[in-house]
Amino acid sequence: MEIPAGFERMMDFGLVEALLGRRSRRFFMGAEIPDGVFAYKSRHEPVPLSELEKLLLVGACAGNTSWHHMIYRAQLYAPHLSNYAGAAAGRTFPSAAGFHTSKTFFTDDDGVYVLDNRDAPAAAQRDADGRLDLNAVLDALRQQVRKLQDGRIGVPCEVPYVEAHNTWVVNKPGTLLIIPVGDLSQHVLLAICYMLQNGMVVTDDINKRPIPGIEKFSHLADMYSVWPITFLEQWSLAELTVELSTSCYAGALMLQAMGLGGWMFDGIDPFSMLGASGNAAVPGLGFRFDTSERWPYPNPTGLSGVMEGYCPPHYPDMRSAVEAICERKFGKGGPFNSGTPGPWKESARVRGAAEVHSEDFKACVALQAQYIYDTFGKFPGTVPSMLVVTYLQAHHLDLAFYDKFYNPGSYLRTHAEHMKNWHS
Repeated sequence: MEIPAGFERMMDFGLVEALLGRRSRRFFMGAEIPDGVFAYKSRHEPVPLSELEKLLLVGACAGNTSWHHMIYRAQLYAPHLSNYAGAAAGRTFPSAAGFHTSKTFFTDDDGVYVLDNRDAPAAAQRDADGRLDLNAVLDALRQQVRKLQDGRIGVPCEVPYVEAHNTWVVNKPGTLLIIPVGDLSQHVLLAICYMLQNGMVVTDDINKRPIPGIEKFSHLADMYSVWPITFLEQWSLAELTVELSTSCYAGALMLQAMGLGGWMFDGIDPFSMLGASGNAAVPGLGFRFDTSERWPYPNPTGLSGVMEGYCPPHYPDMRSAVEAICERKFGKGGPFNSGTPGPWKESARVRGAAEVHSEDFKACVALQAQYIYDTFGKFPGTVPSMLVVTYLQAHHLDLAFYDKFYNPGSYLRTHAEHMKNWHS
């Protein structure tokens, strides 16, 4: 692949300049605002992003950044290594306790794709100065992108699927839309494991009762040290929202370095995006979803063979989902498998220092999770199983719009020089 001049300028672009230069820049080549104070029609045809531009942006949002360092110690089960994490490698965004339950989808004029790197090993090893070879990272990324369907994602740019202020700009020809999706069912399950590792259990604050049978696990936890279900699930929702949003923020900073327009936002209906709009003409990502009179909204649970929630119907029961969690943690390639490489001088010794979940531990986690599923008809009980909230759109700016309406300085030099440096 020929490397454009803009690539080197991107590599030299400063973090402070990216932070101070970050703005939502929405007007792209091919766009039109039909009325109002900003009425304007672009004189350009839409210009899609190149393969390299797409890879760099998707990599900024969710690229593999080699092995993460994990959490070292928890007082209640020292000297064992803390064993909270779900994945061995890190990505460009943080994840609570290293759970890493999200996957990144994206769409452009050519199709809908998923970046399948959640459980991938390190894409590259850091050198003595802590640097990664970006070419190696991009090569790994290219192999991890999987095309799911031809054509742009099936979410029309109209109310109620897209908020009214976004109907002129979102998911239009020439644009790239990045869609991080979180598995909240897995995140809550990992949070129950975390709680039990720290001597706590769930209690049902909605029905005002403890989990039936939890008392037989008093040797694992203090039965009076509890987290209400609503708090646990809302806390997990907040944690996963941070994961998805910082993914998009990393991409937003990359827009400045590359000189691309775009912005991060939440103005697309999440159920329509996942495929639970109820309208067959609006398939979104095509996730399976269920409905119930007990729930205020449909509940998406996963996309078969692509991203399946750690809950029924993708597992027969919550005990099976717990076993899958343990396999992800301790099985081949997992963060607590001594055969998984790592950043330490004695990686096998470090990874092998984690305590493997006992049968009693797994039974206690499964009891709590199954109670939630049985009581509320889904898992988690009070929040969606799958979560999408923040998006990043990228496109080529129509500089003439900004020159007409704005004072000088509304875009950066990288934007001014983008077409010359990336597409000459």
